[in-house]
Amino acid sequence: MPRASLEKHPREVASMFDGIAERYDLVNDLVSLGQDRRWRRLVRAAVAALPGEKVLDLAAGTGTSSEPFELDGAWVVPSDISLGMLTVGKRRRPDLPFVAGDATALPFADGAFDAVTISFGLRNVVDTAGALREMLRVVRPGGRLVVCEFSTPTWGPFRTVYLEYLMRALPVVAGAVTRDKGSYDYLAESIRSWPDQAGLGRLMLDAGWERVAYRNLTGGIVALHRASRPA
Repeated sequence: MPRASLEKHPREVASMFDGIAERYDLVNDLVSLGQDRRWRRLVRAAVAALPGEKVLDLAAGTGTSSEPFELDGAWVVPSDISLGMLTVGKRRRPDLPFVAGDATALPFADGAFDAVTISFGLRNVVDTAGALREMLRVVRPGGRLVVCEFSTPTWGPFRTVYLEYLMRALPVVAGAVTRDKGSYDYLAESIRSWPDQAGLGRLMLDAGWERVAYRNLTGGIVALHRASRPA
């Protein structure tokens, strides 16, 4: 299977995720030791979608992250750059309106959504700042953003152990399931090179979001950032 480079060319990233789409959800559950389910619950609570609200779920993959918003009564649009992910998602969840889209050039009107969320996908976008500005554009004034992404563990000794696991064990474990170690080598590298909690917060502020705050999950392995579009 092809793997992307850290330049994150959209075609490379899409092709890489096409190749691991069938087992992607299984591998996430495996390598996170089930923590991904808790993280999704916390994203759902942070978005706090109300019945009838419109929610854009970016980097939605197969729609696993989108289903909770539908259960809350919101109208959710799962969007992803990988057609392979969308194909698997549509087969498993035919009721969801999957849309192919690049986070840096979203195919939606200005102010079309009440909330936008992206989980474990922002670091794979070629232009982080551009994507954050696009999210701002498609959310109504006063609307909200929730970003769930891998981050930097807060305790030094644990951070060292985590980085060793990330760079060595994760690609091996995931590769054994998907038979595609190369893609998970990239994913490990992309996590390690991603900004820390405060760094991502500054990028959000620079893109025009306000009331930016974050919460560490699982000791900072993951950070949950929230922000609002100025009213």
